[in-house]
Amino acid sequence: MQTTADRSQQVDVVVVGGGAAGLSGAKLMARMRRTVLVIDSGAPRNAPAEGVHNYLYAEGAPPAELAARGRAEALSYGVQVVDGTATSATVLPDAAGGQARFTVTVDGGLPSERTVAARRVLLATGLVDVLPDIPGLAERWGQDVLHCPFCHGWEVRDQPVGIISTGPMAVHSALLFRQLTADLVLFQHTGPELSTEQRDQLSAWGVDVVTGEVAAVETTGGSLSGVRLSDGRVVPRQVVAVATVMQGREDLLADLGLSTADLEVGGAVIGRHVSGDASGATAVPGVWAAGNVAAPAAQVIAAAAAGAAAGAAIHMDLIAEDTSVVVAARAGSDLAGA
Repeated sequence: MQTTADRSQQVDVVVVGGGAAGLSGAKLMARMRRTVLVIDSGAPRNAPAEGVHNYLYAEGAPPAELAARGRAEALSYGVQVVDGTATSATVLPDAAGGQARFTVTVDGGLPSERTVAARRVLLATGLVDVLPDIPGLAERWGQDVLHCPFCHGWEVRDQPVGIISTGPMAVHSALLFRQLTADLVLFQHTGPELSTEQRDQLSAWGVDVVTGEVAAVETTGGSLSGVRLSDGRVVPRQVVAVATVMQGREDLLADLGLSTADLEVGGAVIGRHVSGDASGATAVPGVWAAGNVAAPAAQVIAAAAAGAAAGAAIHMDLIAEDTSVVVAARAGSDLAGA
């Protein structure tokens, strides 16, 4: 279900992204009687996953089902949702109080490409997980190729798991997964040499370390069955965990005068994100960012919370602007009547 925006439409807020962060922020603002339009390109990060975990009251819900629930809730409060892509944006010069500061052009979901004016923009575009270039990984992503023990570790507990090291956080990942299974192997692959302390930690927990680069992951009967090394060895595994490069989607950033910044963990760049304050406010007045585009490591429940926080901040920012406008109007009226 969607609504149609016309060419002359102005709304209080355009939300770019119809995932947990975007819909959560949109619903909160609509409940405060703000006019909100959500642009949803329909490419959620968690689409390959069987279920969303650690989301209170909706444990294990399929991502598409949870998204549909969220959209229905937002629509029930009058949020407009357009299935399409935000292709460009413009920052309007000298926007007076109460008027639009931005225009956003939408392609898809409308009779033709249209432009919507907005007083504020919430970017909730999410991110793309860039996998290492290892044959077989992408095909099993979200099934038995994973990255987050908190998101999917319970589902693979007690299974033979392999950690493919590509950076300095691999040992940290191994220690987390060791809580979930005793059958654990760390493939050193292209990761850094292990320190004596790290080797001692892994050894104490019974984690085997396999040297040599990984050539591919293999499947049998449609499921992951092993990790093949460049020298031909195959180590049987049912699950592989590997870190991705988490690249925040850059939709509209250049048009709005924003860019992504490196996200560093343990001295390594693990992705790029949009910087903002605790409420999601960016360096550009009137633009907020929430969810994985701002916090790549956030789980779905955290992304939804961030969207709500941004929505509240945007509404309060609009209240301040609206109050200034009515105060000025009242003062002008009093002067005219004097």
